[in-house]
Amino acid sequence: MMKSRKIRFGIVGMGHIGKRHLEMIKCNNDAEIVACCDLLPLEELELYIPGIPFYRNYDEMLLNHKEMDVVNVCVPNGLHANMSINALNMGYHVVCEKPMALSKSDAERMLYKSLEVSRHIFVVKQNRYSPPAIWLKEIMNQECLGQIYMVQLSCFWNRDEQYYRPNSWRGRQKEDGGTLFTQFSHFIDIVYWLFGDIKNVKGIFKDFKHAKLTDFEDSGVVSFEFVNGGIGCLNYSTAVYKRNLESSIIIIGEKGTIKVAGQYMNEVVYCDIENYTMPELKPSNPPIDYGAYKGSAQNHHYVIANVVDKIQNNGVIATNALEGLKVVDIIERIYQLRDLIEIKQKNEWVRNYKLNGVNQNDI
Repeated sequence: MMKSRKIRFGIVGMGHIGKRHLEMIKCNNDAEIVACCDLLPLEELELYIPGIPFYRNYDEMLLNHKEMDVVNVCVPNGLHANMSINALNMGYHVVCEKPMALSKSDAERMLYKSLEVSRHIFVVKQNRYSPPAIWLKEIMNQECLGQIYMVQLSCFWNRDEQYYRPNSWRGRQKEDGGTLFTQFSHFIDIVYWLFGDIKNVKGIFKDFKHAKLTDFEDSGVVSFEFVNGGIGCLNYSTAVYKRNLESSIIIIGEKGTIKVAGQYMNEVVYCDIENYTMPELKPSNPPIDYGAYKGSAQNHHYVIANVVDKIQNNGVIATNALEGLKVVDIIERIYQLRDLIEIKQKNEWVRNYKLNGVNQNDI
């Protein structure tokens, strides 16, 4: 049997994550990198890629490398949709970093385009590859817990001045999108993957520490019901002092209780299920270390392997565009609630000022 040729990748966006994609492509024997692109010059990026064409114009990269199979989109969040659609229009498959987009309508445009041109979108949700997540999926598929009563997701991380730097896209509403999009969409994806869609969303949102650093909240408490039954809550904050605290999930079901915790949901710390013995899981990969802060587990090599398998062997896409769209939809609905609360609060302030004889123009 003739060996399949290598899958050829191009990368746009050579920041921390783009460099991670580059490293993982180089490490895969069935993949090769044929071009890279970023607005900044190589010197500022501190990037050394001899023999690999480098572009500072995205359109030029797309036009000059028709041999590419896949374009990895690793740019600021607000650019994901249009840059992915550009690549799809040129006939390339797309690997899109999280979040897929910043609105359901943009994610739908991406999905429709991929169907129109018969090209795949691979959405990066690397937490699905961690051993505890794989085990949780098996537990849910086998219905070991019976009816699900309650799920609690907690994400408590540190993001400070070293992360939200001046003149950066991080923290800007249009480019970043918000805490749930940039920091915690991986974990919301796990909840959707395990339990399905949500409804009846309620919440409280506060900006305790980042009022001068970002355009949005740094903390929130969100409650909801699952469409499939049961209730859930999401507690999150990036205002944790000094370093990440944890990302954890507690599942309370009819026949058992589970807690998975750790800085990035990497350890099973409690498992008590009727007539069930907890298996020994493989150790989780360490978090991505950005120096001043840490991210989720280093599972990008699984993402690249999945892309190669799908294109070479018609395998199954680990996170398809529809699933990516649903996570965007869930976050957008949560943020629509946040925005509605802010509007109501502002209207209440205006009413109170008027009652006290203050002219609205003076507010």
